[in-house]
Amino acid sequence: MIIEAKLKGNVSRAAHPYGCREMIKLQIDYVRAQGRFEGPKKVLILGASSSYGLASRIVTAFGAGADTIGVSFEKGISDERLATAGWWNNIFFKQEAEKEGLIAKNFIGDAFSKEMLEDVITYIKEEFGGSIDLLVYSLASGIRKDPETGVTYRSAIKPIGEAVRGTNIHLETETLFEQEVQPATEEEIEHTVKVMGGEDWERWVKGLHEAGVLAQSFKTTLYSYIGPEVTQAFYGGGTLGMAKRHAEETAVVLNEYLKERISGEAVICVSKAVTTKASAVIPTFPIYAAALYKVMLAKGLHETPIMHKYRFFREMLYGTGREFDGQGRLRPDYWEMREDVQREVNAQMGRINEENIRELTALDVFQKEFLQLNGFEVEGVDYSEEIDLEELKLLEP
Repeated sequence: MIIEAKLKGNVSRAAHPYGCREMIKLQIDYVRAQGRFEGPKKVLILGASSSYGLASRIVTAFGAGADTIGVSFEKGISDERLATAGWWNNIFFKQEAEKEGLIAKNFIGDAFSKEMLEDVITYIKEEFGGSIDLLVYSLASGIRKDPETGVTYRSAIKPIGEAVRGTNIHLETETLFEQEVQPATEEEIEHTVKVMGGEDWERWVKGLHEAGVLAQSFKTTLYSYIGPEVTQAFYGGGTLGMAKRHAEETAVVLNEYLKERISGEAVICVSKAVTTKASAVIPTFPIYAAALYKVMLAKGLHETPIMHKYRFFREMLYGTGREFDGQGRLRPDYWEMREDVQREVNAQMGRINEENIRELTALDVFQKEFLQLNGFEVEGVDYSEEIDLEELKLLEP
């Protein structure tokens, strides 16, 4: 069959396997071109199949020569559906890593479950050298079943206190529309903290340490986002902000826990705005990102996830160029938050309408990056080529 891009609103309903393969190779090529650095050698990434988690895996493997374990929840080909982009990302990353003589183990399943933690611990002990020196927490799930109580929680990215209206762009039709999001209930706030806060991060770190599989001077980082005033209703001031504050409080606890026991470190990394499947459906965010990209491109500051994480790992987490804020968070997002950048972005956003959006923003860049998340609009890929699904079914992640 021929696989074509299918947008339903701001959601992609298809993924192109060979486009995903080429995107993996392009990211690897970028890291190779930047050069090697001294970094981790045994890495576990929770949420490894896309965006910042995938970028972290590629950077540590091809930038620092690390063996990696990736945990993600993805789906392969079935009679009812094609595989997800993350499924292909896992497969083709593993292929490329193994060509380099690196271990690349994929665990597909629920990272929130007791069974997954136990399976990963067993693998580390029996087949991964006995310990890890880095854990990256980059999960972006909307649902979490508490492994202790069995209660299922569902996150909701909403404002707190009052409804918020914002302009969004319909990627399928390229039209602007007003979107109103009602405030979160107390239950929705609680659930979002349960899913996207620091509770599960702490469970993994302590579980791994108690099992004796954390190396001396082990590091762990959780990815967060703060953003500008224009997105605060959903991020800093909304349910997601509540969850991230809980994660920041957890980082303090974990940092002391690790420091005392193995001279380890736990740190929050505040990352920059990038194109993701989730960000495309948040009111205001796609337009903000498109305006931001325009300004940052003009200043030579624009970064994709692979570029951003390479800089983070080489210069900050394993380098001498760390930039902390007053809360002890590492801030590679400072390029986005520079006063001159935000001033120009705000000026542009105040003028945007359907007639001038392509002139005032880099909407084309946002759209292309969004499609590339699912393997479309990638140079060098023949999208008219028929794909043998039976052959692809034989590939294991």
